[in-house]
Amino acid sequence: MQVSVDRDRCCSSGMCVMNAPEVFDQDERDSLVRLRRTTLRPDQFEAVGLAAELCPGGAITVTADGTDRTGT
Repeated sequence: MQVSVDRDRCCSSGMCVMNAPEVFDQDERDSLVRLRRTTLRPDQFEAVGLAAELCPGGAITVTADGTDRTGT
């Protein structure tokens, strides 16, 4: 499973960081989402999936087995 972000869609809500701080961070300059890692461990799947669902800007895409799960 992999994760990607679209910083152009990010609205700096911080939901990603609150749900998966090992995977997401916020840039100190503009508070936009920043990835700490793109490949996920199995124990991170649930938290990252929740972060994608809760992202108000739909900026997070989680890809597993050829299918996308986004926050849109």
